[in-house]
Amino acid sequence: MFKLFRRPEPAGATEARGLVRQDDPQTFRVRVRTRPHAEVVELRFTKSAHIGADEDGYLLRKAVVSPRHFDRGEVLIRFDTRYRVTATETQGLDLIPVAEWTD
Repeated sequence: MFKLFRRPEPAGATEARGLVRQDDPQTFRVRVRTRPHAEVVELRFTKSAHIGADEDGYLLRKAVVSPRHFDRGEVLIRFDTRYRVTATETQGLDLIPVAEWTD
């Protein structure tokens, strides 16, 4: 009954949420693997410093250069107005699901 007036989630939003980890109300983390050398790089970003406004919510676009092999790529993460992840895109990288992280 309470879902009557909610907007439906975009396709793939549930899968995208499994790729981004929220550490606290302001901070997110994501891990990527470069395609050329399979080097793992972790990105940490905050709402106030890294995420910008977009037409449908918020957006993070981040260039990535791996420290060892200097592999390059780009991460794009879209958020709704409540900072819930709705979509992810990468170029030259693969996102590592949070369930596969070993801390």
